[in-house]
Amino acid sequence: MTPEQHEAAAEALHRAEATGQQCRLLSLQYPGMTLDDAYAVQAALVARKLAEGRRRIGWKIGLTSRAMQDALGIDTPDSGVLLDDMAFASGATVPAGRFIQPRVEAEIAFVMRAPLAGADCTRKDVLAATGHVAPALEILDTRILRADPDTGQARIVTDTISDNAANAGVVLGAARHAPDAFDLRWVGAIVTCGGTVEETGLGAGVLNDPVTSVLWLARRLAEYGQAIEAGDIVLSGSFIRPIEAPPGTAITADFGPFGSVAVQFT
Repeated sequence: MTPEQHEAAAEALHRAEATGQQCRLLSLQYPGMTLDDAYAVQAALVARKLAEGRRRIGWKIGLTSRAMQDALGIDTPDSGVLLDDMAFASGATVPAGRFIQPRVEAEIAFVMRAPLAGADCTRKDVLAATGHVAPALEILDTRILRADPDTGQARIVTDTISDNAANAGVVLGAARHAPDAFDLRWVGAIVTCGGTVEETGLGAGVLNDPVTSVLWLARRLAEYGQAIEAGDIVLSGSFIRPIEAPPGTAITADFGPFGSVAVQFT
């Protein structure tokens, strides 16, 4: 793709979010699209939002489970940018029309007290830079069609990455823990929708350890001259499948002694 095509694709995604009308699959419009192209589109999309006055507050990491990677035919996670208008308090109600096709995932969030950067970062560096960890929900949305209506082709990883890794919102629970207070591999959640258990999972579903996920992000950002900054929220990746959240949905994730977090949609 050319720089002009990156900008055109970002504009299509930006317009889709503003109007609530999803755009076509970028992977069909640009069949030679690479992962680098997808991140360039994402960067152009985020730049538009920053120009409108939004502020970056962190990062999300996706595709951290083997099942999701196998489904998309890749062997690496992806990442997106968290912005200030994406933050919701636990128990908040998301107003009708805010998102197009919202879904929800349960995750462990890292809130950083110090920068984390460099290709040579270690697990010890991640823990030292983390101020606290917390239960979280990620709200996903898709500004791009999940499947092309004419060909039936499903969106692929380049579509998702371009669309800011399907990122739309972050809900943090009130509990705060030191990063070494729990073995995060064994921190799990029972996720209910309207009082019915929909999913359960453990932190080990995230690259065998959510700390490894944050380490991956720090190293990937270093390739682009970027870094995780002090104060950033980092969503380490979901350990459940996405749960659809049409109007009227109420979702609660019970992490046991680790805390809880909830959100509902009108």
